[in-house]
Amino acid sequence: MNIKQYLDSTYLKTASQAGLSETENDIVVENTIVEAINEGFKLIMIRPEYVALAKKMISKANTNLLVGTVIDFPEGKSDLETKIKEANEAIANGADDLDFVCNYEAFKNGDTELVKQEVLITTQIGLANNKTVKWIIETAALNEKEIIQLSSLIKNIVVSNFKEEEFASVFVKSSTGFYKTQGDLPNGATIPAIIMMLENASPLPVKASGGVKSYEEAIEMIRLGVKRIGTSSAKAIANGENTTNQY
Repeated sequence: MNIKQYLDSTYLKTASQAGLSETENDIVVENTIVEAINEGFKLIMIRPEYVALAKKMISKANTNLLVGTVIDFPEGKSDLETKIKEANEAIANGADDLDFVCNYEAFKNGDTELVKQEVLITTQIGLANNKTVKWIIETAALNEKEIIQLSSLIKNIVVSNFKEEEFASVFVKSSTGFYKTQGDLPNGATIPAIIMMLENASPLPVKASGGVKSYEEAIEMIRLGVKRIGTSSAKAIANGENTTNQY
């Protein structure tokens, strides 16, 4: 198994979140892209403003590294028009993967029709442009019943409205890595949450993101059935090292 082809090397911090100047943060992003190119990871996951830069660097290096970006990140509370606008901008800039933050607060409040509409319409946009779409459900914000229900909702929308050959291009994804939990509880991909997602999102693939901190944990996730792993410590994990990074 080539674990690097499961890893989406991730850097999604703003300069202020990282405690850096804009210039310093730009350098971190560029170095992360270079590392992903050199290490042969599946994908580099970066903020939308860096997508065009990444595509240019990858083209120059003549590699197959994919570029992913986040939409309505990290809270997912924006209206549908905002999600569509951000998605179209990311597509225009050359993004290969569009990772949407589902409006999980609306879902928790019972507005399932809003969630169904955003999943249907923006997934249509992504697939029509030959992009991979991932839906971040923010498992740390949900109880077990809600994880099951939201995974099933996304699955049902996709299965009912798209072709079977497109199912593999629509993921259910565990977390942003930025959700603040009470008591410093895990905010990312836990084994119980991933199992519930796998059982209820199938035949859609699942991406484990946030909290995968070692090679052993990554392998366990892959053995459970996840197809992608998002991590800001891709090189350390691939090299068998442990990391304390949270996303």
